[in-house]
This record gives sequence, structure tokens and C-alpha cells, in this order.
Amino acid sequence: MDKSKILYAEDDTTIAFLIQDSLETYYEIEHYGNGKSALEAFNNKDFDICLLDIMMPEMNGFELAQNIREKNSEIPIIFISAKALKEDRIKGLKIGADDYLVKPFSIEELMLKIEVFLKRSKKTESSSTKYTVGKYQFDPKNYTLQDAGNIISLTQRESELLLYFIRHKNTVLKRQDILKAIWGDDDYFMGRSLDVFISRLRKVFSDEENITIENLHGIGFRFSEK
Repeated sequence: MDKSKILYAEDDTTIAFLIQDSLETYYEIEHYGNGKSALEAFNNKDFDICLLDIMMPEMNGFELAQNIREKNSEIPIIFISAKALKEDRIKGLKIGADDYLVKPFSIEELMLKIEVFLKRSKKTESSSTKYTVGKYQFDPKNYTLQDAGNIISLTQRESELLLYFIRHKNTVLKRQDILKAIWGDDDYFMGRSLDVFISRLRKVFSDEENITIENLHGIGFRFSEK
């Protein structure tokens, strides 16, 4: 079986060596020392997942992620950075990243996250079911919402969250249940991530009077479609 291919952007050569050495037994990993060379590689090769540092020369990780998202809305992106501020994490998610690991972290934790996203990508690829949501046709396989004249691209996280809501529509959903189903955990940061993605979905459906994502204080949310 072919190994999954990782695009890895990191300017610290010591950290890059350690991570590459740990992962190359299980994955095909290509390392680039700056954002510009990583973007060039992404534009010319096929990858299954991206691991991006933020503080890099020539092009930082945020800029790199934005460029990747403009070309591909589906590929999982994980930030791995020493920038631990909540604002940086939220910025990364708003750009379209699927997760954010703060250095130092364990290789086991990184590999677990990589496997989760790779499995979800393969599972989504095998699903051909489409859903009608208001005026949109939702395609979980391709992470898109489409109406008569417009196609909206979603990230993998947004698509997973919307699919979870659709499958449990008009039902009170506990916050911790959503977090465990989508993120596999319900810690503080994951909770903030959930808020970011719900805010983005609300914006997408802002002109749909019959669709609401209701915040139930102290409980969770309810996705309703009249």
C-alpha cells in the first residue's frame, strides 16, 4: 500500500529532522524550510495532508495556509507552532486550518492527529450521499454547498460539523458530544474551535430564514430546519 504523502514546512532544522525521522517510517514526508518553497511544491505535487509551522522566512505559515486553501479546500492542514496565544490559534482556524498543535508536543500526539484526518478524508471520499440544506445541495465528499448559481467550498472540519448537524437536526446537541464526535476531545481549546466553525456556518446560512443554529446556554446547540 502506498504511503500517505505529507507536506511539511518548518524552518528549524533540528525540529524538522526529529519530526521527519519519526514520521518517515509510516509516511512519505517532504520537508521545506520556508513557506515559499513549500507553496511551490504544493502547486506542483500531490499531498494528502499539510503540517505547517507559522514563523518561517519568505512566507509565514498563515500566508502559506491561505494560498493552499485557495487551491484546495479539502486537504487537512495542521499548524505546529511555538505561538501559543489563543489569538494565534483562532486565526489559524479562521484561515481554514483543521487543527493546531503547540510546541513542544509528543510525536505520538502528532501521529494520532495525522491518522484521524487521513482516515476521515478516506471515509469522506467513499461517501457519495448528498443532502439538501435549504437552497443548497451539500456534498460531503467534495466539501461543497451548491445552489443554482454558486458553489461554496468548506473545510474538512466545517463539512464534518455540518454533516453532524444534518444527521441530528432539530435535536438538542450537547456541546461535549459534538466535540467528542468531531474533535475526539472536549477541552477548552477544542471548545473555542467549535465556536469558530459554528460562526462560519452561521455566516454561510445567514440568508436562509428556515435554517438556524441555536445556542442553548449551558447545554449546547440545535441545528433547525423548518
